[in-house]
Amino acid sequence: MKSLKIYLKDDKNKKLVISSLSVLTMFLAWVFVTETGLANPLFLPGPKAIWLSFLECLHEGYQGSTLVEHVATSLYRILAAFLLACLVGVPLGIFMGISKTINAMFNPFIEFYRPLPPLGLYTLLVMWLGIGEASKLALLFLAGLPGIIIATIQAVRDINPTLVLATRSLGAKKMDLIREVYLPGAGPTILTGMRISLGFVYTVLVAAEIVAASAGIGWMIWDAAKFLLSDVVIMGLIVLGLTGIALDFTMRLIGYLIMPWTRAAGLNSKV
Repeated sequence: MKSLKIYLKDDKNKKLVISSLSVLTMFLAWVFVTETGLANPLFLPGPKAIWLSFLECLHEGYQGSTLVEHVATSLYRILAAFLLACLVGVPLGIFMGISKTINAMFNPFIEFYRPLPPLGLYTLLVMWLGIGEASKLALLFLAGLPGIIIATIQAVRDINPTLVLATRSLGAKKMDLIREVYLPGAGPTILTGMRISLGFVYTVLVAAEIVAASAGIGWMIWDAAKFLLSDVVIMGLIVLGLTGIALDFTMRLIGYLIMPWTRAAGLNSKV
């Protein structure tokens, strides 16, 4: 008991124990309502049914593709669109944060399409780009772009002006300022915006895969729901959630490695 109290004095250990107990409580509640018949198994199957569905989709597949193939297809769409959003959003956000003229040029368009519902935007993209991969990637790209741009703009504007003036006094040019001042100083906030943006891309995945798709974890969930295969739907959501957690952790780890000045705060900081 004494060793447990010492263990719990550490905030990280305490947080881990609380999180573990929370997940365990939810799992036991799930088992209870399904095993006692309080929940209709058609709509809420038990953990065993979910596990069997996972094994079946993993080995035999769903609608012609294995679970690994569905996940790989979705990850390709997510990562390709998200990488493109980062390559466009970060530089654009930096220049919009530095220059009021550039901000005035692009801000109206970003603010206009940012609140548009994904399905409404998707119909137009399908008309323009067809029902293939191009429209899916475009939708995911547009879903992830605003968050990255807005976070980058705010990060750049939060840079201490004294640092900028001091660097300029030493003869630094604009590209030197971006490389030596803006990027290092804004890096953690930009990474936070990228993580939020990646999560939003995930929420749009199902919408991107419901039109003329034959593979993808989002499509699998959508297709299974049409046939009331709740075990496949819940299993797919669990896989999608765990994949998202893994990607988010990877993002934090990358930030931890490339921004050593944030390591004092550890992986639990905003990086």
